[in-house]
Amino acid sequence: MRVGLGTLVWALIVLGGASLVGRVVHVLSVDVEEAVGDHESHMNRHSQSSQPQLKAESDHLMWFMQVSDLHLSVFQDPTRSVHLREFASFTIKTVKPAVVLASGDLTDAKTVDMLGSRQYIEEWATYRDIIQTSGILNNTVWLDIRGNHDNFNVPSLASEANFYQNYSIQGQRHQRSYMYIHKYGYDSVAFIAVDACLLPGPKRPFNFIGMLTNKEMKLLQEFETASHKSNYSVWFGHYPTSCILSPEPGIRRVMGHGLAYLCGHLHTLGGLAPNMYTRQHTGSLELELGDWKDGRIFRVAAIDHGLFSFTDVTHGTWPIILVTNPKHALFAMPLHEPLHLLRESSHIRVLIWSLAPIVEARVRLDESQSWLVLSHVEGPLYVTKWNAERYADGIHSLVVHVRDRDGREGTITQPFSLDESRPSFRFWPRALLMSNVSMFFQFLFGIMVCICVIPLCILRYIHHLVLERRMIRPRLKWSVCNTILRKLWVMVSVDRLFWPLILTAIYLPLGPWFVGEVIENHIGVVFAWGTFVNRSYLPGSLTYAYGFFQMVVFQVPLIMAVSHCIDLRFRSLYISPICSFPQYLWRHICLLIIITSQMISAYFFWLAYGTMALLLGPLRTWSAIVGLVLWYQAATAHKNLLREAAQIWIPRQQNLEAEENDFTKSAGSVDDVTQSSL
Repeated sequence: MRVGLGTLVWALIVLGGASLVGRVVHVLSVDVEEAVGDHESHMNRHSQSSQPQLKAESDHLMWFMQVSDLHLSVFQDPTRSVHLREFASFTIKTVKPAVVLASGDLTDAKTVDMLGSRQYIEEWATYRDIIQTSGILNNTVWLDIRGNHDNFNVPSLASEANFYQNYSIQGQRHQRSYMYIHKYGYDSVAFIAVDACLLPGPKRPFNFIGMLTNKEMKLLQEFETASHKSNYSVWFGHYPTSCILSPEPGIRRVMGHGLAYLCGHLHTLGGLAPNMYTRQHTGSLELELGDWKDGRIFRVAAIDHGLFSFTDVTHGTWPIILVTNPKHALFAMPLHEPLHLLRESSHIRVLIWSLAPIVEARVRLDESQSWLVLSHVEGPLYVTKWNAERYADGIHSLVVHVRDRDGREGTITQPFSLDESRPSFRFWPRALLMSNVSMFFQFLFGIMVCICVIPLCILRYIHHLVLERRMIRPRLKWSVCNTILRKLWVMVSVDRLFWPLILTAIYLPLGPWFVGEVIENHIGVVFAWGTFVNRSYLPGSLTYAYGFFQMVVFQVPLIMAVSHCIDLRFRSLYISPICSFPQYLWRHICLLIIITSQMISAYFFWLAYGTMALLLGPLRTWSAIVGLVLWYQAATAHKNLLREAAQIWIPRQQNLEAEENDFTKSAGSVDDVTQSSL
């Protein structure tokens, strides 16, 4: 049996698609828990028998806080710093956390027009002043780490522009990643800070993805090994792991023994993906925190007898309620937590904070149950007895209601499970945190390059086959598709349009995009696959995203607009001339919009990277010039350039009449032709 080429192509597409879908399903699955080592079965250096029972005592309990993406700015929204001072002066002093994690983007580092980027000492001075004058350092450990905004336009760690080393709390002790051990009672927690900022730090926008060098990864592995001496480990940093490029074995596996990795950076995508949480394949949690910049969000987390719980709170919300037993079913970690304690516990345990004393605290289990009164034990801990055996199977609900003396009230509802039944994480947060952003955009960029090149080359080949009468011109079922095919066909038949469009599409993944001040006073060269600046190489990451959007918003529209313009020129020469202003406008408006938008983008590049980037910028400036040239070529194409297309798309009789009319116009009249021929 003969197998046709089309059948083979479809088989390859199906196999490739199935492989891709399988890979995506594996990446996004939270039920696949990969082994990351044999160190005491991940149980945080505990044996189950050594765990004390969850009763009414406050032993083996600690809590801490996280805040991220402060973006303190000298130009934008002064209330960010005002509210941060309130947070430090009132919220932290009320909650009294053992540790506060500030996970990056401490300052905004944007120019007044929001397009350029540089470090402003005023922003860093404001940050330091708030932390030091609020007095929180007397009772709380403040652990801060850099984010990409804190790294904009920073050529080296030793540079004067690296204000983190002098104006942050931890910068004077640690240039990059570090570990802090917090001890309480007989327990201890290792907090490991991950600095994945690019080194050197380019200006925005090509400073979005983080990267860990081999040296930095080795240091983190040493921290991971040292953390085994502690009961638990908590990792934190600015970038989600999906936005970090790291060498083998990969950052997720290195931090795989930790209870959780706490990060920021994505700002919940402006509210489009709130509650961005997931459990990685190693079994530990990854929890992105909404930003302080616009959302004024912070996190309170607790480790209660090895059980990790947290709640995300908006600034000014009181009371704050955090249930530690039974913990939220969604965030259970069988490989990392002693979940058997939930089934063996004798008391429900809730942490409550408010600005005024609590006068009412009660809990209800499932809808049919009556309210149980929570009794105060010590500090924020409130408890009540319960019979865990009654809730041994399936998922149940727990409701806590609290009121303080000033009338502030709060109610929370959460699911819990004692048999490790658990609900599912939402798709988009899981996809964003468990994927690899750089590889995703690299894949999309490659697909768009293929879309812009391969179909046009195939159509060009078919065009020559039809001209040589080795093939019949395809006729599509729908008239709209047939019209689009004709427009593209006419375009690929013209060398001076076809080759520039193909070469510009091929150039983007290969050639330099621009040469300019990637860092102030440091000339760099940016390619899709990486950046060379200050004698360093930074692998391509967000550049693939820019390449993808360049293809989507410029290259593909340019191909279609040029095809539309040359098709109308073709029809005006061979069928009917353009004779009205609306027809003329319809011919040129698309190209006008596309090239104008590209020129605006080139202007933004000039603001960000300087005049050199404007002049030596194939990505923006030169592509706009190429668009102008193609526009002119399509609008003024001579009839001879379109003769091959006419042989295919114009009926032969109509084609002969058009040629005769041209000849008549050039010679004057039939009599004149006869007279001249004599």
